[in-house]
Amino acid sequence: MSLLSANSSAVQAIVGEPEVVEDASAAEQSAAWAQLKDAAIALREMQIKDGSIPDAAHHTAARELVGAIIAAIRALAPAFPHDAEYLTASVVDFERWASEDFGVPDFLDSLMAFQPQQTRVDGIRHLVVFPMYTQNGSSDRLVEALIVETIWPEFIAALEAGDYGNKLFVSLRLVDFTPGYDTNSAVLFPETVAMREIPTFTWGAIFQDREAARYRRVTRAAAEITNLDLPERAAAMLDDQQVAEKTFVMWDIIHDRTHMRGDLPFDPFMIKQRMPFFLYSLEEMRCDMTAFRESVKIERALAARIAAGEELTATEQEMHDYAHLVQYAVIFDRIFRFSITGTRTRNYDAVGGQLLFAWLHQRGVLHWTDTALTFDWEAVPDAVVALGDAIDDLYWHSIDRPKVAHWLAAYDLVRGTLTPHPASQWARGLSDEILAGAPKGYTDAVMDDEFPLSMFFETLHKKMKPVIESTVGIRGSDD
Repeated sequence: MSLLSANSSAVQAIVGEPEVVEDASAAEQSAAWAQLKDAAIALREMQIKDGSIPDAAHHTAARELVGAIIAAIRALAPAFPHDAEYLTASVVDFERWASEDFGVPDFLDSLMAFQPQQTRVDGIRHLVVFPMYTQNGSSDRLVEALIVETIWPEFIAALEAGDYGNKLFVSLRLVDFTPGYDTNSAVLFPETVAMREIPTFTWGAIFQDREAARYRRVTRAAAEITNLDLPERAAAMLDDQQVAEKTFVMWDIIHDRTHMRGDLPFDPFMIKQRMPFFLYSLEEMRCDMTAFRESVKIERALAARIAAGEELTATEQEMHDYAHLVQYAVIFDRIFRFSITGTRTRNYDAVGGQLLFAWLHQRGVLHWTDTALTFDWEAVPDAVVALGDAIDDLYWHSIDRPKVAHWLAAYDLVRGTLTPHPASQWARGLSDEILAGAPKGYTDAVMDDEFPLSMFFETLHKKMKPVIESTVGIRGSDD
């Protein structure tokens, strides 16, 4: 059978006029969703990296598949009344794309109409359809379709309405999705969508169910491998997906807002700029250490009120309890998952996890003795906060430093704890030619694996590799 014949047969099997869906809670089981998902997957096979379909031989089949997607969106729209403007605009964008012979897709109009941050209500669902790439998934801008559900418990709403305002932050749960999300991707960011121009973005979403499910599986396995006797509440979180999800929502809402706050170089992480990858490690760790520090602050303040005989509200009690769990999540996710996930090519998340482990070990609050990992839990909070303080101090001084001098100071902070590669130019001292040259020379001199795994992490990586790989595409219902 020829490719065109196969396309024709596939299209005929997909195209239809599905019944209207009015209940979002069952949308993923509907014929309309099945049609939308199947049509998107078939259409993806015709797209190239930029999202276009340049082969005119595919255009007839592609138009029929777009017609199937549009019919499915219209059938599903009544179940998502809060997304009505977006779904109407999505139909228009798909129609325009087909009428213009499937050039590079432009979904700016529907993207601007999609505003999930305006309906942060626990349990509310969204239908999301865009040509887009997926971070840590696919770099190709292919059509993706998702049904997602908002995670927004009352205590998170109270935190956001108080000292931790973050109007851009959206917390989601994956319900069903196309292949771009059958990967490690755990975010939905508007900048990944194919569009004609870059607008001011007003939201960013994280799939806390995937984060939580990965955490539970990886931490459980790592604790067994390292003979770690988990604290009771940390162990209980591994057995409760919903508790883990809420913990990650609290961590991420504070982490996310920190990227834009503090004594910073101008927007150190968000602007697309090329710099040594360990700078990204420090920025991510700054945000994580802030989330940790604020969780300690919240827990201690509420604990003091309890000790004074006050009775907390139910929401305050949740804040107190989850603030404690966030501290476990930051430590174990950074150490057990981030440190050994991904390649060793400029892996800034891995360096952040390595840094946290070594920092705690060198301060005597983490021990690897007799092939067992232990923590001095009473001393851990202050030690973690001290790492955050060191990074904050680096940033504070950077305001008065030239860029490359800030880079050198950042390197000194990291290598004060982590051992660089023996062949590192940075560790030996950059040449006068590089020091007097453009910043590009500094960046080019950084090794792909500037801070190799320690013997502890090399062994842990070998033992944990199958577990890490098993989390690809994981969702909250998988554990």
